[in-house]
Amino acid sequence: MANHKSALKRHKQSLLQQSRNRANRTRVKNVVKAVNAALSENNLDAARSNLVSATSVLAKAAQKGAIHWKKAARKISRLAHAINVAGKKAD
Repeated sequence: MANHKSALKRHKQSLLQQSRNRANRTRVKNVVKAVNAALSENNLDAARSNLVSATSVLAKAAQKGAIHWKKAARKISRLAHAINVAGKKAD
């Protein structure tokens, strides 16, 4: 444990940021699961609406630094691609 006042403050700040990052990453996992669940049920309308919210959550998590911006872009791209493929199969 740190002994200096500034080091104690940095430690406290890092714990707060760690909990924020964990919450953001959990939120990301949940919205991605929602899109995939809608896709597995062949519910394209729900999948598309979930993709809109997932895009927002992923972009916000990347902006806050909870996940890397390229990882967020990759997840968005793969979800959109899966929805487009499912839409073409349905037609």
